Amino acid sequence: MVAIVVPPPEIVMVAQCNSMTQDNKSSTNNSLILPNDYQNNTNEYQEVTTSHLFPWNEYEQGLALGSYFWIYIFSQIPGGIFARKYGAKLVFGMGNLLSALLGSLLPVAMNYHLYALIFIRVIQGLLAGVAYPAVHDTAAKWIPQNQRSRFTSAYLGGPVGIGLTYPISALLINLLGWEAVFYFGSLIGIIWYLAWYYLAFDTPMEHPRISEKERTYILNNLGTSVDYSGENKSVPWRKVFTSVPFLTLLITSWTSCTGFYMLLLKSPAYLAQVHGWSMNETGILSAIPNFSTMIFGLLVAQLCDWLIRTEKMTITNARKLAVFFSVGMPAILIFGLSFSGCHPIVAFFLLTSAVTLFGAASSGVFANIVDISPNYASVLFGVTGFVGNTCGFISPIFVGLMINNNQ
Repeated sequence: MVAIVVPPPEIVMVAQCNSMTQDNKSSTNNSLILPNDYQNNTNEYQEVTTSHLFPWNEYEQGLALGSYFWIYIFSQIPGGIFARKYGAKLVFGMGNLLSALLGSLLPVAMNYHLYALIFIRVIQGLLAGVAYPAVHDTAAKWIPQNQRSRFTSAYLGGPVGIGLTYPISALLINLLGWEAVFYFGSLIGIIWYLAWYYLAFDTPMEHPRISEKERTYILNNLGTSVDYSGENKSVPWRKVFTSVPFLTLLITSWTSCTGFYMLLLKSPAYLAQVHGWSMNETGILSAIPNFSTMIFGLLVAQLCDWLIRTEKMTITNARKLAVFFSVGMPAILIFGLSFSGCHPIVAFFLLTSAVTLFGAASSGVFANIVDISPNYASVLFGVTGFVGNTCGFISPIFVGLMINNNQ
């Protein structure tokens, strides 16, 4: 059983967002003085961005990007509850599939009206919001304690998908036009769902191809008794919201997501508009942090599981180490980014490093949720997602307001 996490369909908007909108040349030229070395790249970027004009300024682009998250958070908790009752296979699979199918309608919506685009993205977010909480139910029912960090690192398949999307989007835009990006993304989502439907199972007891030895090992090493029915207990909400460890996880999740979403949604435009990189350069180089995030996440996962397995660290201390990597160190790097000035290599290094270190979150907050309550892991992840993902729509609107006509 492998958790396959498909990146949300809104990711396809990031790489080509500025190629579909009329860039405010006056704001860029009046507010930004680039070194001479970057003027040619900036001119190339502006020629591409005006090839298909949607007269959306930075604020309106922020609305389009952030609308995915407007009610995305409201399906987080139901997603966890439904997965506990109906299984992650159904909830996780359908959430991704329906969201991907709606992605094929985005080009039509864009040509009709900005509000049509926003409406579809709002519905996409609502459907896809069930995905991550649902798959956390799989972690609780399948993964032994000393392998949990490595499993939750599979959630970083999302950044890998993002990393692939940037250069592929740039290539498809140049070859077939921006509409092709959305059709391609929907096709990939359908193919993924077919694999998920035939290969994924909710519990070890249901899987027809694993050995009895493997099944017994999994069931004996989950750490605590897991309720596989999901039907005989209601969620103890009062205990959830009075749990100090869980409230700490909520705060940690929100702070880390704030920085991550800001970098995710706005770094391509930042590199292009502030440092004068071409769309192709931005697409290729923006992919690097997402792959490094996955690699770093896997390395930290191996380290944490080894520390737990060899009893060199307790589970709690291993999770704290991962949180330090994923929250504390990126905060320092992002602070340093504000002093990078007109040094694109320094800026890119700081951006890349900050996003890379976020990969340790899979061994920190993600895994810790299963540690503290495996029977309610999907529900707790839904609550954490509800709080953490509010910054998904706050960050782009905040940035859009700050830089609108003032690059």
